[in-house]
Amino acid sequence: MKLCSWFKHLPASIVEFRPALRTLAHPISQEYLTDTLQKWIHMCKEDIKNGITSLLMFVKSMKGLAGIRDAVWELLTNESTSRSWDVVCRRLLEKPLSLWEDLMQQLFLDRLQTLTKEGFDSISMSSRQLLTSALQELESSTSKSASNKHIHFEHNMSLFLWSESPGDLPPDAAWVSVASRGPFGSSGLSMKAQAVSPCVQNFCAALDAKLKVKLDDLLAYLPSDDSSLPKEVTPVPAKSCAFDRYADAGTVQEMLRTHSVACIKHITDCVRAELQSIEEAVHGPQKALGRDKLHAVLFMARLCQSLGELCPHLKQCILGKSGSSEKPARDSRALKKQGKGKTEKVLPTQAQWQEVKELLLQQSVMSYRVWSSAVVQVLAHGFAQSLLSDDAGSVLATATSWDELEIQEEAESGSSITSKIRLPIQPSWYVQSFLFSLCQEINRVGGHALPKVTLQEMLKNCVAQVVAAYEKLSEGKEMKREGAFPMTQNRALQLLYDLRYLSTVLAAKGEEVKSGRSKHDSRIEKVTDYLEALIDPFDLDVFTPHLNSNLTRLVQRTSVLFGLVTGTENQFAPRSSTFNSQEPHNILPLASSQIRFGLLPLSMTSTRKAKSTSRSIESKAQEVAIH
Repeated sequence: MKLCSWFKHLPASIVEFRPALRTLAHPISQEYLTDTLQKWIHMCKEDIKNGITSLLMFVKSMKGLAGIRDAVWELLTNESTSRSWDVVCRRLLEKPLSLWEDLMQQLFLDRLQTLTKEGFDSISMSSRQLLTSALQELESSTSKSASNKHIHFEHNMSLFLWSESPGDLPPDAAWVSVASRGPFGSSGLSMKAQAVSPCVQNFCAALDAKLKVKLDDLLAYLPSDDSSLPKEVTPVPAKSCAFDRYADAGTVQEMLRTHSVACIKHITDCVRAELQSIEEAVHGPQKALGRDKLHAVLFMARLCQSLGELCPHLKQCILGKSGSSEKPARDSRALKKQGKGKTEKVLPTQAQWQEVKELLLQQSVMSYRVWSSAVVQVLAHGFAQSLLSDDAGSVLATATSWDELEIQEEAESGSSITSKIRLPIQPSWYVQSFLFSLCQEINRVGGHALPKVTLQEMLKNCVAQVVAAYEKLSEGKEMKREGAFPMTQNRALQLLYDLRYLSTVLAAKGEEVKSGRSKHDSRIEKVTDYLEALIDPFDLDVFTPHLNSNLTRLVQRTSVLFGLVTGTENQFAPRSSTFNSQEPHNILPLASSQIRFGLLPLSMTSTRKAKSTSRSIESKAQEVAIH
């Protein structure tokens, strides 16, 4: 026993203890010995628990816990009496007794749980403070210091998207391909492609740096991915090792995963609370949402949209080191290409990561919904005011040019009569202003990166507001207010043309919105019937085909100008089979007026030089002829 390494740590009262017999020696029963040892071991467990727990309070990092655990493992593994210890325990206690699993492992896990909770609570609180300070800076539009230069990009995202900066391309862009780049490096150009503002980048970088520190500290407690470790540990028989020091790796990873998800939920709860306060202000007595509040809403929307991509260590905390790769997704795509219907089974960790991404996306969509409803409300209010202005000056101010067409009609005698008709070829000015302002607001926030659901909801809301304005117009005309401009046939034609154009341009795309479109279609049909009733039926039959062709050309012409609203579906229209050769092949409008600037005239110096050279050539020719 004196050869054991732990013998020197025993106190003298134990080393020098010798039992003295006061009576004759009697054999001790196995039951009495087992019961006495069990009580003594239970007492030792309580003493060890209190002592080690008080000592582990001074360990402030998981790396320190891992170092203590590894030292215990090495001490017990190198102990020569480990086999005799197992034999004695099975003989006296009738079961094995492990110093690590039975006495110390749970104490280390409890301390690890405490350190992990404290660390992620600190990350959650600092993220909340960072979010609050960022929102305060966004709402204070008077700050113009150099430290707040990125705030202007939050106010107008197009300034950031269309400005060049030294970090747009990575320094090794010339010789490192995109496929070989790691997930932790991203260029400024890719951030602009995703419409991620500098403030969002700074927030995500700060959060990811804190997660990296916590993850690196925790990974010291888990088995490393080095190739040398499995070669060293795996071939060794289990009996030669004191205990499996990585047996609780799954528990530790689940602990990390739980606290990471709780941290993200805390951030989304803070965002949700801020949104609720803003929505309460909108639905309050003033019912107005200022630009400063909109900037804060957009910041939170971009933040929730980018957290999953710009915080790679968050993904690693949830998926683990082995599950952070994208191999399963690639394998599933490969299986689909091969025609195999079965895909790989989704792991629970991947399902949990998908839930986190869905949570962030839903919160982002909720934030964008607040912004889109506020923008549509303001634009639709101006549109309704212009539409319902029925005085003569307003009607003339919003009128546009009409197209004059010659049509052939057959008289009662059988001869053909040529007549001219005039039809609207452009929408009213307030319609064009409404659509242009809508696209301008979408471009201001980086519309190419908006979620598809947000654009669809925005268009759906626009259609509802536009139809409501036309319904008010029909109700107001039936009341016949004094001093109002009468509803003539020409005005009804223009209104009908505007309504059909708006319903075509603002038609939401996708199968998921068909149920909502049917409600708007019935309301549009009612307004259309009201406007068509104001037009002579004979004229309406004559005008309808030409009106449809004008409308088709107008939608094609404006599809690029209003690209974010119309989508890519309407930008390319198939050529009809009944193509008229008399129609121009180009759908873009041509200038009907005279060219403002004529051809560029030659300068006087060039003409003088040309005249002088011609004269010199003529004189030389005359001299040659004389000689």
